[in-house]
Amino acid sequence: MIQREFIGAAQVPGGEELRLYRHDRDFMIVLDRNELMSTRRSGSEEALATMAWERICGTGKPHILIGGYGMGFTLRAALKVLPADGLVTVVELVPEILEWARGPMAEVTADCLDDPRVRVVRADVAQYIAGAEGEYDAILLDVDNGPDGLVRAENDVLYSGDGLREAKRALAPKGILAIWSAEPDPAFTRRLQKGGFSVDEVRVSARSNGKGAKHTIWFARRG
Repeated sequence: MIQREFIGAAQVPGGEELRLYRHDRDFMIVLDRNELMSTRRSGSEEALATMAWERICGTGKPHILIGGYGMGFTLRAALKVLPADGLVTVVELVPEILEWARGPMAEVTADCLDDPRVRVVRADVAQYIAGAEGEYDAILLDVDNGPDGLVRAENDVLYSGDGLREAKRALAPKGILAIWSAEPDPAFTRRLQKGGFSVDEVRVSARSNGKGAKHTIWFARRG
């Protein structure tokens, strides 16, 4: 039997420790006993990008913000559909996540971080969004398991009323705020609606083959 191999650990600023493991050809990032992400399951993270693009396609010179990088599933899916004149800004707080992407996970990364359409920023995505106004056609958030966070208390601001107002201001007119979550959250749906977004809540399979657990993605459109 192939044993799981420990690759490295990363301390999340103001939060918990993440650990990277390899099992045969698969990688997984684990928090305590929770598997946050794995190369075995990428369907819903890819859908975060492709379904958001369906809602903004036709936009000239589209600019998409992705927070955070994770294992790069959302970024690679976005690059497959984004035109040559598009731009993706990836905001990642944990430096080791990017080091793993270029190091032990380089085969999975497939040079997506070196695509000329990609700009990588080391920052807290909530603070980064707060500094923008009308800049993004889509903001794709896969941060801390969704509104019911696990990793870092400071991430809660992203999903608060104030955080949603900042995101709305950072979006271009008719822009899309797309948010991934491990579970449904009716209170968060209402918060989006109260914030003035037109909301489409979708359940998406965790695996690309349509099998496995279902995750939730909110597509919230600015007016």
